[in-house]
Amino acid sequence: MNTIYLDNNATTKVAPEVIEEMIPYLSIFYGNPSSMHTFGGQLLKKIEEAREKVALLIGADPEEIIFTSGGTESDNTAIFSAAELYPTKKHIITTRVEHPAVRNFCKHLARRGYRITFLPVNNQGQLNIDDLLKAIDDDTLLVSVMFANNEVGNIFPIQEIGEILRERHILFHTDAVQAVGKIPIDLKKLPVDMLSLSGHKLHAPKGIGVLYIRKGTRFFPYIRGGHQEKGRRAGTENVPSIIGLGKACELAIQNINIEYNYISKLRDKLETSLIKLCPDVRINGDPQNRLPNTTNLSFEYIEGEAILLRMNEYGICASSGSACTSGSLEPSHVLRAMGVPFTAIHGSIRFSLSRYNTEEEIDKVIEILPGIVNDLRLLSPFGRDRLIRKH
Repeated sequence: MNTIYLDNNATTKVAPEVIEEMIPYLSIFYGNPSSMHTFGGQLLKKIEEAREKVALLIGADPEEIIFTSGGTESDNTAIFSAAELYPTKKHIITTRVEHPAVRNFCKHLARRGYRITFLPVNNQGQLNIDDLLKAIDDDTLLVSVMFANNEVGNIFPIQEIGEILRERHILFHTDAVQAVGKIPIDLKKLPVDMLSLSGHKLHAPKGIGVLYIRKGTRFFPYIRGGHQEKGRRAGTENVPSIIGLGKACELAIQNINIEYNYISKLRDKLETSLIKLCPDVRINGDPQNRLPNTTNLSFEYIEGEAILLRMNEYGICASSGSACTSGSLEPSHVLRAMGVPFTAIHGSIRFSLSRYNTEEEIDKVIEILPGIVNDLRLLSPFGRDRLIRKH
């Protein structure tokens, strides 16, 4: 049975070109880049080449790129740095739909006396800029708003938010883990001070990420020790993964527009067909302004976990939400913030596609899933009543 992988917002397949680029640095060139000898020291050049490729993808200067262990470390570091550098200010603004890497670190700071404003969203997951303007006060040290939501794919108005904050001299961080590599980002034009990205969301390995720090932005290290990354992030560099991330960014630069069109057409075919073939389905999020690879659908009156398990029997992999909250019995905080009805919130499935998905795979899902939904509704008292009334 072939696997149909539609959970790319959780993690992506490492590109074959990336693996090929990494292998020599796992097997032959395994030295420590901080070593005095040539065997290790020569790797510094490869790290800098990768840094240039990452910078090019997001319109940054290579000096503004700090390699980290992933998106969570980058998010934590950005918030920690701001808090350490401006100890007299105790107010942080974020949103109710952030990834746990931001949300839970802000809650941690709240227990240490910080005041956190979690901005609401409307029923399509959109922010109201007036809410941000009302929340800002003289005590505000940082605003952290995600570039694109991991569960519903909404893209947030980063340009507008950044302009507002720059006028008021307030630091702006964005978690762009789901956006980088999927949509064009140019930090020469975007008024963002700090940005987080993660390698395994764009076909690089897990365990590698980046924190972008705009030149002139003050910075306080989160991880201390050696002199690596110019003293901004200690720890021996993950050389193979850094090189792999550089290659993944190079591939994204070459293909981002082609992949945008290809993936969004597959996503739209899947979404349109399922809505047509399955009654009582709703799209969660903003259908007009979202990532090209993401659709979040609620199949009313049945449990999302049951749908996932049944799809798994056919080798179809999707998700009920963020992989970082799987195992929790709590319904999605993103969908709750959007006011998704109780009858729909538990039946929500996130499909997230990548360049490796094919039209044949999408056709297979369209063939199988409506039958699964119908079967589960016949088992559900709410779904059975609904189906009987319709007939």
